[in-house]
Amino acid sequence: MKRPLLLTVLLALVAPLLIALAAPANALIDKDCSDFSTQQEAQTFYNQAGPGDPHRLDGSDGDGRACESLPCPCATSGGSTGGTTTTTLRQRARIVKIVDGDTVDARISSSGLVKRVRLLGINTPEVGRCGYTTATNSMKRLTPVGTTVTLVSDPTQSLKDRYGRLLRYVMKDGYDMNRAQVRRGMARLYVVSGDPFQRVASYRNALYDARSHDRGLWRTCW
Repeated sequence: MKRPLLLTVLLALVAPLLIALAAPANALIDKDCSDFSTQQEAQTFYNQAGPGDPHRLDGSDGDGRACESLPCPCATSGGSTGGTTTTTLRQRARIVKIVDGDTVDARISSSGLVKRVRLLGINTPEVGRCGYTTATNSMKRLTPVGTTVTLVSDPTQSLKDRYGRLLRYVMKDGYDMNRAQVRRGMARLYVVSGDPFQRVASYRNALYDARSHDRGLWRTCW
């Protein structure tokens, strides 16, 4: 091999190493699911990586769970309803539609996906039942289309219900919109997975207050 050609080959081999050594210590090193041995390990990294899912570990569903194909131990467990999480997931989102008094569609900021969200811990009248329109309009006033909210999971509850809807507390400016519906007399308490949710005591107090004052649907429907 001629000397110029040998030099070219050596430079091609050494250049990537020199670039890596010259990179700043705090440069972002992109990760993917193959860099983790378990789902729990990936979830821990995902939770610490900050907002926006910069490493795209959440996949395409935008449910806040990283690398679901990896083996356990897992940060999530459970079955058909989407499992629970050992940590509290917080996702910034923007309301795009009010479905009814306890269900909204929201665009997740980190993924851009629109997800249907079932407000955790409450239940409002279904279509055709007394109070349906009133409860739905109440939700529209609380979170008009375009409102920026934070969707917060509950570690004691499933991440999704059996219909695939996200189960979340909907927070606006630090206030719990689920509880606001209860306090307005627009909703009763409802536990999807069968276990008391973390905020159940506060919701019960709100329910007692609304019922005691015949507020909202307690006056007209219940």
